[in-house]
Amino acid sequence: MKLTILGGGGFRVPLVYGALLGDHAEGRVTQVVLHDVDDRRLYAVARVLAEQAAGEPDAPEVSTTTDLDEALRGADFVFSAIRVGGLDGRANDERVALSEGVLGQETVGAGGIAYGLRTVPVAVDIARRVARLAPDAWVINFTNPAGLVTEAMSRHLGDRVIGICDSPVGLGRRIARVLGADPREAWIDYVGLNHLGWVRGLHVKGRDELPRLLADLPLLGSFEEGRLFGADWLQSLGVIPNEYLHYYYFNRETVRAYQQAEKTRGAFLHDQQARFYTQVGTPDTPALATWHRTRAEREATYMAENRESAGAGDREEEDLSGGYEKVALALMRAVARDERTTLILNVRNRSTLSVLDGDAVIEVPCLVDAQGAHPVSVDPLPDHATGLVCAVKAVEREVLRAAESGSRTHAVKAFALHPLVDSVNVARRLVDGYTAVHPGLAYLK
Repeated sequence: MKLTILGGGGFRVPLVYGALLGDHAEGRVTQVVLHDVDDRRLYAVARVLAEQAAGEPDAPEVSTTTDLDEALRGADFVFSAIRVGGLDGRANDERVALSEGVLGQETVGAGGIAYGLRTVPVAVDIARRVARLAPDAWVINFTNPAGLVTEAMSRHLGDRVIGICDSPVGLGRRIARVLGADPREAWIDYVGLNHLGWVRGLHVKGRDELPRLLADLPLLGSFEEGRLFGADWLQSLGVIPNEYLHYYYFNRETVRAYQQAEKTRGAFLHDQQARFYTQVGTPDTPALATWHRTRAEREATYMAENRESAGAGDREEEDLSGGYEKVALALMRAVARDERTTLILNVRNRSTLSVLDGDAVIEVPCLVDAQGAHPVSVDPLPDHATGLVCAVKAVEREVLRAAESGSRTHAVKAFALHPLVDSVNVARRLVDGYTAVHPGLAYLK
């Protein structure tokens, strides 16, 4: 099978390739095509992959190209992991938002809207090209904001585009671990949007073990989310929120922490990855060892400002190993080989959540087989979650309208309606600020 990775010069691509190296079953990926607009990044990542493959029997063949149509033609699967505007764009997203006193995180709040506005037109172009050049391909979307981008692409690819995120998997794994359960045997009752979801139950052998966790304050405070949100708040909610809900529940504290940080997350990653690509661009630099060292630093500092503001301490060792590549490979295996499995994915709602229409992309457990991902029926959202989900989905729809029409009015409306933007005037200034620093937003009139 041919796998095309868009954003193939991205730092996390070796995670995907490493997962592929362990797959020796029939119907596996034999050809990997890396596409990127930056040939320098392609060269660096291809060096890392070559060192990963050294000594591995039947390692998938790797090629690189800057020609998008060439990369897509004949693909069986397409992983979309693009970053429109690069890390410069992310750093600008953060800076403009923080100058207005609002959150600039890349998927949540003003930063997520800005990222979506410049990413959606590119993602839609990719979807149209896939439909023309590889109509039988399955697109697995990694690109953030994952739910929004997947919904934009689904308007052209239908159910053949599926969004993934490792955050719900990591949350379920941590809950199972603290309860002494095997994550592989647990059914995670998870519902929401990407980066806006809640675990409502963790079922092991037909028994929901989550009430036992919620009733035990010391146990509840012993893992990442308990330390991040506070055990008493989790008891009040009666569910375990995705870590990204910290931006909503503790917004003032998080914004202040970001404003006081020496560097924003985007600026940190920009400088860190600039060093990595420069180093690996030198032929005598050990590429794989340099990548491992850089990745360890990246993972250890993930959401550092949130953990600092909450006094949550360092990340646990078990959470430094990533996981999104495992979700992607499990999804690809299930579709390609009809190896039926259950995964938490971003898919069209159909009739799963009654408060949203059928085309809205949501993040829920899905049964996956050769026909794709099928959302599992879930109970209605808790009242406190319904408001947030509906509000953020309304924002996403305004982003899609703005990207489709080029309307500045819809862009302002998207910012103004977001729960973490507290003034229409701030929304107008955000649009002005972002269009000034992002050439990719010149289409807004």
